[in-house]
Amino acid sequence: MSKKLLSERDICTKFISPAIESAGWNRQKQYLEEVFFTDGKIYVKGRLTARGVRKRADYILYYKPNIPIAIIEAKDNKHTVSAGMQQALDYARILDIPFVFSSNGDGFLFHDKTNLSQIEKELSLNDFPSPELLWEKYKAFKGFEGERANQIVEQDYFFDGSGRRPRYYQQNAVNRTLEAIAKGQDRILLVMATGTGKTYTAFQIAYRLWKSKTKKRILFLADRNSLVDQTRRGDFKHFKDKMTVIKNRQVDKSYEIYLAIYQGLTGSEDEKNIFKQFSQDFFDLIIIDECHRGSAREDSSWRDVLSYFSKATQIGLTATPKESETASNSEYFGDPIYTYSLKQGIDDGFLAPYRVIRVGLNVDLEGYRPENGKTDIHGNEIEDRIYTRKDFDRNIIITERTDTVAYKVSEFLKGYDRFAKTIVFCRDIDHAERMRIALANENSDLVAGNHKYIMQITGDNDEGKRELDNFIDPEEAYPVIATTSELMTTGVDAKTCKVIVLDAEIGSMTKFKQIIGRGTRIDEEHGKLYFTILDFRNATDLFADPAFDGDPIRVKPLSEEEDLGDIIDEEQDDDVPLIDEVSGEDLTEQLEQRERPNILREPPREPYRPTGEPRDRVVVNGIDVSILVTRELHFNKEGKPITVNLKDYSRELLQDRFHSLEDFLTTWNAAEKKEVLITELEEQGVPVEALLDAVNRDCDLFDIICHVAFDQKPLSRKERVNNVKKRNYFTKYGDQARKVLEALLDKYADEGVKNIESMEVLKVNPVASFGSAIEIINSFGGKPAYLKAVRELENELYLTA
Repeated sequence: MSKKLLSERDICTKFISPAIESAGWNRQKQYLEEVFFTDGKIYVKGRLTARGVRKRADYILYYKPNIPIAIIEAKDNKHTVSAGMQQALDYARILDIPFVFSSNGDGFLFHDKTNLSQIEKELSLNDFPSPELLWEKYKAFKGFEGERANQIVEQDYFFDGSGRRPRYYQQNAVNRTLEAIAKGQDRILLVMATGTGKTYTAFQIAYRLWKSKTKKRILFLADRNSLVDQTRRGDFKHFKDKMTVIKNRQVDKSYEIYLAIYQGLTGSEDEKNIFKQFSQDFFDLIIIDECHRGSAREDSSWRDVLSYFSKATQIGLTATPKESETASNSEYFGDPIYTYSLKQGIDDGFLAPYRVIRVGLNVDLEGYRPENGKTDIHGNEIEDRIYTRKDFDRNIIITERTDTVAYKVSEFLKGYDRFAKTIVFCRDIDHAERMRIALANENSDLVAGNHKYIMQITGDNDEGKRELDNFIDPEEAYPVIATTSELMTTGVDAKTCKVIVLDAEIGSMTKFKQIIGRGTRIDEEHGKLYFTILDFRNATDLFADPAFDGDPIRVKPLSEEEDLGDIIDEEQDDDVPLIDEVSGEDLTEQLEQRERPNILREPPREPYRPTGEPRDRVVVNGIDVSILVTRELHFNKEGKPITVNLKDYSRELLQDRFHSLEDFLTTWNAAEKKEVLITELEEQGVPVEALLDAVNRDCDLFDIICHVAFDQKPLSRKERVNNVKKRNYFTKYGDQARKVLEALLDKYADEGVKNIESMEVLKVNPVASFGSAIEIINSFGGKPAYLKAVRELENELYLTA
């Protein structure tokens, strides 16, 4: 059979795999075929979800398991030997691989990043390089010198027999870290988005360094007991009896792996600084979890711990590196040696996308000014000034505001899933306590069945803290709603958290990223593939900050008439296809319908009237608090937010009608009368008049459509008229006809294209000043010639497009 008749898979089996094995690569241990290294981006429409295409390499070659050094992209023999190179190079960049091959079964094109004198060359099937040759080139390229360096980078990963393998980005982070240590680097920063497995990555780093005897005593340092507990019970459990947790200020120097929190090692008095009971060279390696907090400040007591053990290699882990005037991760650790962002995680399908719903309350958007003589709940007169959103729950507490937020959150859950794990972020502990009570009153039926339906989980609440593990356990139904302030902003591995409520001012990008990270984990087994953010404080403005790189899901715009419960329960019979950004494949039929719960609609209950708030805050009630607007925030392709408004609604309709700018221009220019096309658009739901008001009434609808649907710079009608006049277009007409056309241009500049197409325009000034309708038409040589002139005039108007 001719080689050109063989499939790509046949080419691999008959030619590429034998060539690899003949070069000495072990089929069982040193190469894998058809390796999927992403999960496929999650696409969401209402309740429906679908996975995009997973990225797949035809071959990945490993010197040792999880130490990849080469990639091969195969094509069938109808392609050239180099046809797969560009795709392979892109995959190699993602996978951190220096040696890249493409093949069509005739031979190989070898792209060698280590050989700048000849970066690409063709090889025969018999000349494929051996593992030893590529490994030596790899070590030279990386700059490894000496037996110690080889011992570090060649140490095996930990395998527990379960088949679990590190994801490609974890593999990259681990390998880069060991390579840096092998070259003598002793301060290392890894930046990995929340939910991407930093602790598992840290464990593999610690294990390989410990197993190779490069680092004999290791300290894992965090700032919260929950982080240490998760680490001890999680990936680090494989250290077994070699590991201990430092607690109760007791030091036992007989272990090799230590877990501790800063607070357990330091204190205000010198005798409480028990870290000094260890010699300064006791630890060889310190891994600092969430290193953006505490020890990021140079003058902090926690930094003293790191300074004391300065001889140890120190690795900082964070999702949100901190850079400010008083704290800097990069100043201490240096630039990150590897970064895996939230946007990358969402694009790869390892992290959950999100939708954002913003709720505007009247007192938040308009401010609150007490009426003359208004008193607080204690009878004290309230200071006469305008209180804004930043004052609420800080300087002044409006009980009805808390109740309205609780009502709106409850309404959303009733229309979505009343047992969806939800975290409500409040301004402080007092606010979290009041919110718990308000939510309990709104959900009294479920609270009566189990009082743990809603729990306050804050640092001062022991009963709530005891329920934290149950909240994050996918198998535990309760608690469902957690109100919190700071305790749950970080380090809480809540895989099934489906709703995040923001009712706190968030000024820190670091804190904002950490909070969003509470929802980014995926748990397909329990139906968690995306999450929803309910924003009452416009905190999601931070999505627009260049420092934030998240890529939210894009869903259908919300009309002004829809309420919050309708957003999640929207009809799914639209015909807009769901297209995978990677492959262009239509995923519509893959959408998986979740069970639609009953929509419950209940009026707000009687508001809770608190009596025990702190005295330094004004507490007021009897205020009219209402919801002015509920709308969904949308995002552009770069993941930055755009306001859901008329323009965005119209854009989707217009792009459904016109698939490209060229399509629109062709349709517009072909229309005998633009008025007919405009009417057609109105019938299809495009709010033409409102759109002109929203954008610019000085522009023609033509420019509005080009601008809204295709991001073209709009010209005003006067600018278009001036462009026509500059071209001396009228010289081919007689004096009378030329004056009429100039008058029509002026009419267009004032009123738009629809009027100049109508014969009625001949009866009104300024056109009528040149004679009767018959006289004007005759000046062009008759009606057909006049209509032709008008059509040519329109073409000239839109010529600059």
